[in-house]
Amino acid sequence: MTILDKIIKDKREEVVLRKSLIPVRQLEQSVLFERDTISLANKLRHSDTGIIAEHKRRSPSKSVINQGFNVQDVAKGYEDAGVCGMSVLTDGKYFGGSLDDLLLARASCRLPLLRKEFIIDEYQLLEAKAHGADVILLIAAILTQEDIKHFSEFAKRLKLDVLLEVHNEAELHKSIMPSLDMLGVNNRNLKTFDVSLETSKTLSALIPDDFVKVSESGISNIEAIKTLKPYGYQGFLIGENFMKTENAGESAKQFIESL
Repeated sequence: MTILDKIIKDKREEVVLRKSLIPVRQLEQSVLFERDTISLANKLRHSDTGIIAEHKRRSPSKSVINQGFNVQDVAKGYEDAGVCGMSVLTDGKYFGGSLDDLLLARASCRLPLLRKEFIIDEYQLLEAKAHGADVILLIAAILTQEDIKHFSEFAKRLKLDVLLEVHNEAELHKSIMPSLDMLGVNNRNLKTFDVSLETSKTLSALIPDDFVKVSESGISNIEAIKTLKPYGYQGFLIGENFMKTENAGESAKQFIESL
C-alpha cells in the first residue's frame, strides 16, 4: 500500500463517521452556507504574482513543519502580504489540520480559501461550503473520470471554484472538462515524493487556455516562478516555504515584494 492508498482508506472511514455525526441538513443550515463565494480563478487571472499560500502543520513526507502558528495569524498575515488565496489543509491524521482551521481562517481574512483535502464523497463539498471555503481540490490520482465530473458539477452548483490536480499526462487527459476552473500540476511524484518542475513544463502545453494553470509543490524560490510563467502558469501554490519560517505572513510578504 502506498501512503496515498493508506490516506484514502482512512478517509473513507472518517467520512462515514462524520456523516453519522453531522447530517447534511445541519451543514446546509450553517451560517456560512449562504455566503457569496470569492473566485480564486478570477483573482489569479488578474494577479501579477499568483501566489496561493498554504497553512500546513505537517505532512507525511516532512513530518512536522510548524505546529506553533495559529491559523488566524497566518490568515491575516497572508492577506496583508497580498497573496491571491489561501490553502487550508483540513486532513487531521496525516497533516494535522481540521475543518476548524478553515472556519478560523474564514473569520480572519477575506481571501478566497481552498479546502485542501482528499475528496472522495460529495458530503465533503457540503462541509467545505459550510465552513467557509470558496474552492475545492480534486485529485485526479484518486478519482475516476465519473467522480471528477460528478464532484466538479456538484461544486459548481454550490458556487465553489474547482482546482483539479494532476501528476501526469494520463491523469490530465481523463480530467479535462468544462466544470473545472483551474488545472493544477503537482510537481511531486506521489510514489517517490521527488519533486521536479519539469512536470509543470511538460504538461503545460496540454492544458487548454480556458483553464487557469496552477503549479504546485517544489516552488520555494522566485526563480521557480520566473521559470514557469512563460509556460502560461498564473497560480503558484506555496506550502512549506512560508510555514517553516518564524512568521508565515512576513515571509510571504518578502517573497511577493522580491517577486
